[in-house]
Amino acid sequence: MEELSAAESDSADDTGGTGTVSVEETVPVEETVIATRALTKRYRGGQLAVDGLDLTVPAGSVFGFLGPNGSGKTTTIRMLMGLIEPTSGTARVLGQPMPRATRAVLPHVGALIEGPALYGFLSGRDNLIRYDSADPTADPRTRRTRVAASLDRVGLTAVAGKKAKAYSLGMKQRLGLAAALLQPRRLLVLDEPTNGLDPQGMREIRSLVRELASDGTTVFLSSHLLDEIEQVCTHAAVMAQGRLITQGPVADLAAGARGRLVVTTPDPADAARVLKEQGVADVVVAEERVTGEPPDRELAEVNAALVAAGVRVRGFGVERASLEDAFVALTGEGFDVAG
Repeated sequence: MEELSAAESDSADDTGGTGTVSVEETVPVEETVIATRALTKRYRGGQLAVDGLDLTVPAGSVFGFLGPNGSGKTTTIRMLMGLIEPTSGTARVLGQPMPRATRAVLPHVGALIEGPALYGFLSGRDNLIRYDSADPTADPRTRRTRVAASLDRVGLTAVAGKKAKAYSLGMKQRLGLAAALLQPRRLLVLDEPTNGLDPQGMREIRSLVRELASDGTTVFLSSHLLDEIEQVCTHAAVMAQGRLITQGPVADLAAGARGRLVVTTPDPADAARVLKEQGVADVVVAEERVTGEPPDRELAEVNAALVAAGVRVRGFGVERASLEDAFVALTGEGFDVAG
């Protein structure tokens, strides 16, 4: 993981020039927290990791950055945080150009990228103390209070004295998140924050994200889990093979896809046969539940055909489309949906 603090921003600000670039001391409040235009990253050998990305993240949103592993999400985040330079295009974070304005921007940003970087021989508490002491904006007089509050927020108080090398992957993820939350942040950037967590841990992290958003923090959350994005995010962008497929409010993205026709019946085999005859595609039978893509005809006629064929219909309707339905409609493929 690259954990970014105000202290580390000095090294991140080095873009290969011979002098220090002057940037504003304060970061203005912006309606758009992240904005990229034609952002592109091509690695040596010609690999195109991010291709012409135009991304807009509204202030106050929980923004899901969604795509299969290898779709360019982490590369994009590294460019946004000033860790690598784009091949072309621009990126602005909190209204400032990155990577040029890292010194002004990063003190307002908490980040957990590619897993936590920890000192295994130190305890969880001492790791956080070390992170906090590296931040020149942090008041040393309140350091231990700040660290204790951060540990409590992610549920690690009971194991704070345990060496980090003995932590499970999920515990390390929590500790990395605690480091990102040591100071109040205007923007929190999380790359696969539930990686390694059990279902209970996932629920706790989702609850924490909602709490942070309600306090006014914009959360930019990268994930390959559709279910995770749909549960916690207000807005989302979908990446595939380095390109932006779509972005917008989560509800609007799902609304753009057709829902599934659902028939509940004790006669699933007969129902499936009739639905296919009525033009329903992709018919799936799961016990007494039969689903399919609605046909381009009046659904009342489909229901009537089921009844006329002697199918005992106990339920009939169209389910609201999910984010998974929207992704499949846009790309013709799917990926992990487990939460």
